[in-house]
Amino acid sequence: MKIRIEIEDNLTEEEIIIRSGSLNAKVQMIQKAIAEAVDKEQKMSFFKGDTEYYLQLAEILFFETEDGEVYAHTRKETYQAKYRLYELEEALPRYFMRVSKSTILNTKRIYAITRTLPSSCTVEFQGTHKQAYVSRYYYKPLRDRLEEKR
Repeated sequence: MKIRIEIEDNLTEEEIIIRSGSLNAKVQMIQKAIAEAVDKEQKMSFFKGDTEYYLQLAEILFFETEDGEVYAHTRKETYQAKYRLYELEEALPRYFMRVSKSTILNTKRIYAITRTLPSSCTVEFQGTHKQAYVSRYYYKPLRDRLEEKR
């Protein structure tokens, strides 16, 4: 395998090109590693009172609506987001997934899933008491997404 870096002064955005004879497991692994590295750097601004915070998306456990406002939950804190849930759903990386009418969660941060009804569940996150609820409609798509990650 060859790795080549080309520097061009007139580029406005970095571009990564992978050339391969086929889309094999090794190429997919490289693509996934690059995507994860880029995702870790993504940040978004959130508010708590009059203070604006810049958090990495990887820190966010889930987004939830309450009383018409959208909140971002981390292990220890809750911040207000200035976006609607549908706007977040379109803008967030693929590892975020809508799991109910009022919740989008970070599938990378799931620690445990407890079934509560025949096909709905509660999601737990490591190192915190916070939980998110998954509606029956989204239970199977969530299970499928988690199986993809394995």
